Amino acid sequence: MPLYETQTLKIYNSLSGEKETFKPIHQGNVGMYVCGPTVYSNVHLGNVRTFMSFDVIFRYFLHLDYKVRYVRNITDVGHIVDDEDEGEDKIAKKARLEQLEPMEVVQRYTVDFHDILNAFNFLPPSIEPTATGHIIEQIEIIKTIIDNGIGYEANGSVYFDVVKFNKTNHYGRLSGRNIEDMLANTRDLDGQTDKRNPQDFALWKKAEPQHIMRWPSPWSDGFPGWHLECTAMSTKYLGNHFDIHGGGMDLKFPHHECEIAQNEACTGQTPVNYWLHANMLTLNGKKMAKSTGNNILPREILTGENTILSKAFSASVARFFMLQAHYRSILDFSDDAIVAAEKGYKRLMEALSVAKEITPNSKSTIDISAWKQSCYDAMNDDFNSPILIAQLFEGVKFINLLNDGKENLTSADLESFIKAMNAFVFDVLGLEDEKVSDSNNDKLEGTVNMLIEMRKQARDNKNFALSDQIRDQLVALGIQLKDGKEGTTFSV
Repeated sequence: MPLYETQTLKIYNSLSGEKETFKPIHQGNVGMYVCGPTVYSNVHLGNVRTFMSFDVIFRYFLHLDYKVRYVRNITDVGHIVDDEDEGEDKIAKKARLEQLEPMEVVQRYTVDFHDILNAFNFLPPSIEPTATGHIIEQIEIIKTIIDNGIGYEANGSVYFDVVKFNKTNHYGRLSGRNIEDMLANTRDLDGQTDKRNPQDFALWKKAEPQHIMRWPSPWSDGFPGWHLECTAMSTKYLGNHFDIHGGGMDLKFPHHECEIAQNEACTGQTPVNYWLHANMLTLNGKKMAKSTGNNILPREILTGENTILSKAFSASVARFFMLQAHYRSILDFSDDAIVAAEKGYKRLMEALSVAKEITPNSKSTIDISAWKQSCYDAMNDDFNSPILIAQLFEGVKFINLLNDGKENLTSADLESFIKAMNAFVFDVLGLEDEKVSDSNNDKLEGTVNMLIEMRKQARDNKNFALSDQIRDQLVALGIQLKDGKEGTTFSV
């Protein structure tokens, strides 16, 4: 019997604002679409947290024995700067500034995106389509929307008539908006746009002569609107009606709202049963921003080459830290928080190592079945990873009691317990056991700390030539020293 038949999963649906029992459209199968990155810059930590949330959701569906088709797109055209319909494409702008072909920009940052996600142990999606690979599909959807009377062409561009659509549908129900309020809070059109209404959004934009990225269409040489690509790719690979659509909270309006409108205008039915939105990540209590310096890239966490953290941290420690908060909660990233997470992560890994040495007994004094169900109950409650982690630390207590001989498990119960611990830690949460190379790490750490002490003594003795020599030779070996108030730390 598949696991999903024994577990009742509840998911918070952004569309209803309530937790609902998950019922797939096709029994035993899940179709899930998640909005992927716009590849014009290095993937930032907030992106990683969002995609990690859906990686865990994907993993849990697989653990429950569902067959999952997980589609996550790459936006490589059509995303206008500031998410408006007027202006320059983000990728085209980057290409112009760096004097590159747009597809060079796309390739560079797509590779970076994959490298980072691989480092953080993400499972790849089932399908990873690109916007530029689905121009034909997007043009066909535009034709259908025009034929259904909701799209209109103006000077080579095509727009979606939100006011007309709203006469028979509710534009704004996902984000809790209504069209009357939106119209009341916008200024009159000033004649510099072809839109009939301020809320109308572009389905196709005519390319200006200087615009590099362009394709032929029945209306003009141009490019598709940003919202259209996800409608085209989600319906192509998951059908007009599928189970789950996810993304960051910032995409709820206008992006996801426009997707719903496009689908309903095209097919006459609502496209998605469950809308899931992951919340944002802050840094030291403030919004992350390159302009203020309150920013850190995922790669900088792993290398320690930053001014935010006291040292480098492994990908699994960073992953463990992020999963200590529920995906719908705001999470604040700080040095103190990740240092504490590292201690917890090491406790968990050490316990799993100890568990392998426990000797079974003729009777059990711990109810393993109840503990296992508590782990499932956590994940069944809208993928509540922090509660799951709390239950895993209950498991750590069991391991310590078993190891001390204060509790006992039969051979069958011990096997079931260890199997469940490993499944939730490694398969569902996606953590990796980094203790495999701990002995080598310990030797390296001891050697470098000895050299750090020698360097300190050299500096105390004003032998700066020797101090600099030690530092420079460590740098040549790929070991970076960082001097701080608390002393000197290093990263590899």
